[in-house]
Amino acid sequence: MPSTPNLRDHLLNGLRDIPGTREFHIHVLVSSPRKFQGLFPYAHPRPRSYLQDVLVLLSEQSTPDSPRIFTTAIEASVYNIPTTSCAILYVSKVDTTGQSTSPSPAVTLVQSFLTYYADPTTRPVSADHLWIHLFARAQSQYLFPNSADFDGKHPLSDVKLCAWWKRVFSAVADTVGAHTDTAIRLYYILPGFSQLEAEHSISRAAVPSTSDVTERSWIYGHPYSQSDIPLPCPAPAVDLQQKCPNLGHFIPTFDDDPKSRFMDEIGLPVDGEALKSPPKKRARTTAPQSKGPAPPKNQDAEKEGQGGKEERILGELGKVSTDEFWERMSFRQECVAGAVTGFFVGGFSSSSAERAASGTSPLAPLPGQVSCQLNKRVLSSLMTALEFSTVERSIKATETLEGAIRGLCEGLAPAPIPPRTAANTNARGLDRRTPEPEPSRALLAPPSTPPRRGSAYVPDVSPNPFPEPVTSLETYNSHIYGSISVRNPPLAAKSRSQENSGVPREPAPHVTVLAVRKKKKRVE
Repeated sequence: MPSTPNLRDHLLNGLRDIPGTREFHIHVLVSSPRKFQGLFPYAHPRPRSYLQDVLVLLSEQSTPDSPRIFTTAIEASVYNIPTTSCAILYVSKVDTTGQSTSPSPAVTLVQSFLTYYADPTTRPVSADHLWIHLFARAQSQYLFPNSADFDGKHPLSDVKLCAWWKRVFSAVADTVGAHTDTAIRLYYILPGFSQLEAEHSISRAAVPSTSDVTERSWIYGHPYSQSDIPLPCPAPAVDLQQKCPNLGHFIPTFDDDPKSRFMDEIGLPVDGEALKSPPKKRARTTAPQSKGPAPPKNQDAEKEGQGGKEERILGELGKVSTDEFWERMSFRQECVAGAVTGFFVGGFSSSSAERAASGTSPLAPLPGQVSCQLNKRVLSSLMTALEFSTVERSIKATETLEGAIRGLCEGLAPAPIPPRTAANTNARGLDRRTPEPEPSRALLAPPSTPPRRGSAYVPDVSPNPFPEPVTSLETYNSHIYGSISVRNPPLAAKSRSQENSGVPREPAPHVTVLAVRKKKKRVE
């Protein structure tokens, strides 16, 4: 049985068929698993889960003599829940610099990345069921600071971004379903839109493509009412006797995700009171009785009724259903700020025989994985110390960060990267004069949802039985860094109308303008 390729080799193989002639260079950082109790912080009992951070950086060279330049980056998190044999892949950010050769490798890279985890034959996590979660929100930049200032970057609009992600998920489902017996379910919600409105908006924004991607059957809604694919954290039988099961068993908590903030407001007190659902009127079933002293309450029974499951469910989490949760999400600030947003979820379920069985502990690091601190250090340097507003600065940033990754893997202390300020963002630092103050937007933090007010997450301080992986130059060359030269026929040139709109246009039909004949006045 051939060995399963690592993530780096899988992504490089996916880039092999991109049109044009160029060379791609990739850096893949996957952290070793660690205990994480914040995925379902409001669930009782709380499932044991393990977290891995993933960062993919892609650079390219148009010619062998040209410098490298970053074009695409992916930040994601992988959660493993062994008790239910489920895993969750949350794609938090995808960004481009707009400085790649056409066509952009972003769509191919993202599809290969999602397919690697969705396909049971390549999935590196020992789980029979995988859920992919994504929140689509159009922004001018995410991972490459100041890349929005580059004239060649053209971010997709809100509806087009949702249509782009819908097509990516469909392509991944086609690839996985073509050679595996995998049950696939795809869900999406555009908050504030009905199903008809959402389908119409996305169909109008979708760009026709020549690739063989079939339009899979999508379900407009959430996956928490279905039973085809097991959920990562199902509600226990004792909670199913209630009117509404504990909402904390269904909605996972991710960083920089509006669902997490809403869950905190439902489950945690706000000024001493929880965010409550509107009270429902109850019809009177009996005639009003004569007034009199109320019978004494059984204090012991009252305490007994409040001491069990009612005390464990915080706030209104036991009263808000999943349908009501998504209905109220339509009124959240992140979803009604004037831009269309989308929530996409894909479920991929297979039998244990289809994936490579692993008898190792879920905490055991695999070859090529790095420590989470190394991953966080590289990501922090990317988002706080570098910028990509021009080609020259992008080249310098690419050289600096790629050298820092190699130095960290070799155990060498890389040269410190100064923080990005108005004083050192002058072009190449050649001007020794006091620079003019740059606009304040150049120093703004990367776009994100507002910080969460609070959380029920309590970090797990129990020790990890496995030591942190130690990287080396061999690890760098075998698992982290790789390159591939692409020499394929170039993409057919588009007409000017196609380049401007991204959608092919038919020749404008001939229009005959009818002139109005003026009635002549009779001269008497």
